[in-house]
Parts: sequence; structure tokens; C-alpha cells
Amino acid sequence: MPLEQVVVLLAAAAGAGWVDAVVGGGGLVQLPALLMTGMPPVQAMATNKFSSVFGTASAAVAYARSTKIDRQVALPGAALAVVSAGLGAWAAAAISADVLRPVVMVVLLGVAAFVTLRPSMGALPQPHLRTDGRVVAAVAAAGVGIAFYDGIMGPGTGTFLIIAFTTILGLDFVAASASAKIINVGTNLGALAVFGLQGHVQWALGLGMALCNVAGAQLGARMAIRRGTAFVRVVLLCVVVAMVIRLGWQQFG
Repeated sequence: MPLEQVVVLLAAAAGAGWVDAVVGGGGLVQLPALLMTGMPPVQAMATNKFSSVFGTASAAVAYARSTKIDRQVALPGAALAVVSAGLGAWAAAAISADVLRPVVMVVLLGVAAFVTLRPSMGALPQPHLRTDGRVVAAVAAAGVGIAFYDGIMGPGTGTFLIIAFTTILGLDFVAASASAKIINVGTNLGALAVFGLQGHVQWALGLGMALCNVAGAQLGARMAIRRGTAFVRVVLLCVVVAMVIRLGWQQFG
């Protein structure tokens, strides 16, 4: 691979780590960069997972040091996510992304409208929403549904996790982002295990990108913690709009 392409990929990995640490959606940056090199889509997805798991784990540690992690949801959700994302990765070859993209676009547009029309959402914690039933629903949504999606397609997983935790459990955006990172580590590990066994991971390239992803993730996590929920909300909306544009271009462009 030419040196210029490697430099672009390392820069994309750092940017993806920052985005992923704040609101998720780092694949929006990193995956297209890998595909632009001419790498087969499955190899690009696999290498993206290898790089991302390091950055996500790094961000999770940064959040855990200064923000309360909802362990009652994050730990069982992450355990389920390993299995669900692995199943999603295994099924990736059987389900066409062309079928999934329109559905994801509609969901993302709904997310954008919901966050825009409800500016109070995620601004402050709403502990009165938390019930045993909602905890079970959050674990199922994150550890099964969203995790399976991450294995089969991926873009926006962290964003979906944050929205799930704010709407179902009433967490604020920073706390939701912190808990989402734990789940996201599980989804990345599950999908990576399957892709690795199938021989799709570009290990050397992925390791270099992982180092840059960690650097970006550390910066992003610290900025989110320092600047608070208003900052996360703005970045969330920007990422959602960018994902809709990207998926629309892939589907109709």
C-alpha cells in the first residue's frame, strides 16, 4: 500500500477515535477511508473493528475514571453484545447492506428529529424513568438488537446506544456515552472474533490505525467529559446528519 494511503488511514483512524469517543459513529470516518484504498468490503469492516476495539476500550477507561458507568446495564449488555455482534458478523455475508441502508436512514432521520424537537433530552438525568422493566429493555436493546446490527453493518452503533440509554433509562448524554462504550467494546470483540477466524483482518495495518484511534479516543472522551451534555448533543446531531448523507449517497448516488 502506498505511503500516502497509509498516512490518510492513520489520520482517519485518529478522527474516528475522537468521534467514536464522543457520540459513536467513528465508522463513518474510518470505514470509507479503508474502502477508498480498494480493500474488499469485508476486509475493510474487519480491519475497522480491529482498530476500533482499542479506541473504544481506551475511551471506556477514560470515562470510567471520571463518570459513573451504569454497570447494571453495561456489563450484562456487553456480555450479550459479544455473542450478538458475532452472530451479526457471521450473517453479514447473507444479508445485503442495500436492504438495511434505507431502514437505518429512516431510523437516523427519526433520531435527528427527536433530538432536535426535544432539546431537554439528555441534558439532565431523569432517574424517575428507571424501572426494573426498563433496565431489562435497555440491556436487550443494546446487547442484542444494536449489537447484532453492529456485527452485520456497523455505522452509528454508538449513536444508537446513546439514544437508547437516554430514552429508555433517562441518562444524560455524557453518562449514556460512557455506558455505551462498554457495550461497544463487546460488539467490536464479538464481530472481530468472527472476522479474524474468517481471515479478513489486515492485522499490521489495523495495529497502526489502532494506535491513532486510541489517541483520538482519549482526546474525544476528555472533551466530552469536560464540555458536558450540550457539546455531546451538538456532535451527536452532526454525526447523525453526516451518516444519513453518507448512507443516502451509497444507496442512491
